[in-house]
Amino acid sequence: MATSVRLPQWGMGMQEGTILRWHKREGDDVEEDEPLCDVDAAKTEQALESPASGVLARILVAEGETVPVLTELAVIVEPGEELPA
Repeated sequence: MATSVRLPQWGMGMQEGTILRWHKREGDDVEEDEPLCDVDAAKTEQALESPASGVLARILVAEGETVPVLTELAVIVEPGEELPA
């Protein structure tokens, strides 16, 4: 089953974050709790960890983009699973 990777709200005042760098590319295997990307949020850099193990099927927010909290950043699927429409 596909897992959505969303930008968490790390602090009460956090409203948005900027993707600084993706550590993985589409098609790469990922492990749960492995760093997926670095995010600039409220003037601090945080590593966003994978919520699940599987394959990084799609990156939805490019490096340098700023998005609101809870925005879907990427989709992880199980090996061999098709990405939902």
